[in-house]
Amino acid sequence: MTRTATTPTTASAAPHSLAIAAYGLRKSYGDKSVLDGIDLTVPAGTVFSLLGPNGAGKTTAVKILSTLISADAGQAHIAGHDIATDPQAVRAAIGVTGQFSAVDGLITGEENMLLMADLHHLGKREGRRVAAELLERFDLVEAAKKPAAGYSGGMKRRLDIAMTLVGAPRIIFLDEPTTGLDPRSRHTMWGVVRELVSGGVTVFLTTQYLEEADQLADRIAVLHGGELVAEGTADELKRIVRGGHVRLRFTDPAAYRSATAALREVTADDEALALQLPCDGSQRELRSLLDRLDSAGVEADQLTVHTPDLDDVFFALTGGTDVPPSPRKAVR
Repeated sequence: MTRTATTPTTASAAPHSLAIAAYGLRKSYGDKSVLDGIDLTVPAGTVFSLLGPNGAGKTTAVKILSTLISADAGQAHIAGHDIATDPQAVRAAIGVTGQFSAVDGLITGEENMLLMADLHHLGKREGRRVAAELLERFDLVEAAKKPAAGYSGGMKRRLDIAMTLVGAPRIIFLDEPTTGLDPRSRHTMWGVVRELVSGGVTVFLTTQYLEEADQLADRIAVLHGGELVAEGTADELKRIVRGGHVRLRFTDPAAYRSATAALREVTADDEALALQLPCDGSQRELRSLLDRLDSAGVEADQLTVHTPDLDDVFFALTGGTDVPPSPRKAVR
């Protein structure tokens, strides 16, 4: 795979504007390569989403960056701290919510919060204050005195994230946080993530829900076979998959015929007086199309832009569908 020149030649600290900076991360288990030299950079105060099929290496990446396991090669800085030489400083700066809830169902929600406060060495009064504020923030006050075993899936996830925030981390790793939640609870969690980011927190999100990444992420990377095969904004990624087009509709048959003659590579629908032509949805291509219509003295009654969604991107990059060469380079 052709890679862009993003890896530094010397081991230097990450720029202060980057919450996460990782270069050349590798991890293997036996003869199976899980991560094959990936690079990741995440600006502070943004949401970065890592997509990939099961077994792609998403959770392994989170475990390395959160110091739970070590990489075989490569370097990474979290909040400016080297994960290999200063793991304690990294742990003090981050919070991690894994795929499986860390909530203890045998005790109440409030007791779970106070336990986390003790683990963060907060004083008794300070711990109670922080716990009360977070329980209110996550709409868990009414359930705070009840055993967490009786909480719904969405409530447990909110409590899980509230517990993660007890230490006031500025970087949070959310590893598939909405897996198994119903649509209403998932949307509630999206609101929680947006609120965190509006407060300056950086969120590293892994998910298999493509709509989730589309809704939340400032940048998205697709991990497949241990490699990052594409990275960009949601709109940039959608443009690397073939299938985007513009549909023009006319009410005047004469205008329809003039447009058909003026435009190239069109698919004509004579019955609907509609034309369809390939377009990636970019401003440049749309301007070129409109210029050609203007030159022909034709005006469409309706113009609709259709671009591939993240589902198309995901299957194209991980399922063998034909895509342009070097997609990672194409969107950098």
